[in-house]
Amino acid sequence: MPKLAQRAYSRQSLEALELLAQMIRAGRIERKIGTKEMADRAGISQPLLRRIEKADPGCSIGAVFEVAAIAGVPLFGSDSERLHAQRSALTEKLTLLPQRVRKPKRVLRDDF
Repeated sequence: MPKLAQRAYSRQSLEALELLAQMIRAGRIERKIGTKEMADRAGISQPLLRRIEKADPGCSIGAVFEVAAIAGVPLFGSDSERLHAQRSALTEKLTLLPQRVRKPKRVLRDDF
């Protein structure tokens, strides 16, 4: 089977990924966490951890965020009030969208 062409990423995306990878590696080393322990704590393999720390753009965003959280890398700032305000503003924007594009709210049927 022929190898698929590599996806092109913007310079900004690659630079941001490189910065995040460096922050993750520095955080892991600063906290004195080995690669095996970090991989075990994040529930990933050591090769995936190495790819994350080498800024491979093909890594799962969930795995990258989990490793970043364990390494102590602040992803969206640590101010919970600001995060709550941003989430509220986003929710307000989403309510302006038509019903068909919004995520349906779950209705609990608790009348057994």
